[in-house]
Amino acid sequence: MNVPEIPALLAKNYQGVNTISPQLSQVQNLERILDWSSYSKGRGTQIHIQQIGPGMVQQIQTVCIECKGQGECINPKDRCESGSGTRVTRKKKIIEVHVEKGMKDGQKILFHGEGNQEPELEPGDVIIVLDQKDHSVFQRRGHDLIMKMKIQLSEALCGFKKTIKTLDDRTLVITSKSGEVVKHGDLKCVCNEGMPVYKEPLEKGMLIIQFLVVFPKKHWLSPEKLPQLEALLLPRQKVRITDDMEQVEPKEFNPGKQSWRQHREAYDEEHDGPQAGVQCQTA
Repeated sequence: MNVPEIPALLAKNYQGVNTISPQLSQVQNLERILDWSSYSKGRGTQIHIQQIGPGMVQQIQTVCIECKGQGECINPKDRCESGSGTRVTRKKKIIEVHVEKGMKDGQKILFHGEGNQEPELEPGDVIIVLDQKDHSVFQRRGHDLIMKMKIQLSEALCGFKKTIKTLDDRTLVITSKSGEVVKHGDLKCVCNEGMPVYKEPLEKGMLIIQFLVVFPKKHWLSPEKLPQLEALLLPRQKVRITDDMEQVEPKEFNPGKQSWRQHREAYDEEHDGPQAGVQCQTA
């Protein structure tokens, strides 16, 4: 049984496609003129008698060098050049593989009787395993497609129109009306724009869009204009501050360094006992 993998792009699993897979297989040739081995007499083994001393002999049984233990062999004058007496030869065969709409990663396609052949045995099967490649835009989850879409803060607050190129080269227009506020991380879906359902190509999953709101960079607006912007937004929440409260200023956080510090502290505790970690300076 042969089990090769064939790469499949997500767009091909969406639309369906015919592809080819080169298969190097072992096939039976036409050498059928068999005879018993002259050495083993059809047994596949040879008996050797060796004298090891006066009046003492040793009997040794070995695999026949002519028939390789098969008991039968082909006369050298009847052998073909490709088979060399093995009754099989290796040939390269092209198999056309039909990838149907909606097929999944790891799904198997069976070709019965296309595998290796052996004399007097039924040919084996070839099983093609689909290896779905990652897509730059869409991520597949079952029958659904998931994508991320970046929008500006103005678009999140005031509405927008965005286009999406589908896997079958259509263009969808995604619209958010004025007054509809889209928050960072919001999920919205478009029905019947996901992956086709296998064996039911007219049925499709959903296209799920996760919106990522791009905020302006630091100091993008002059201090003189900030009051005008604040007047258009919801009022700030007022906080009553007393003298016994401590005021601190947050800094930029680096997850990589923080993760490294936690692993280092865990290592120190395991090997040297409790250790004092890095302390943040307070006002």
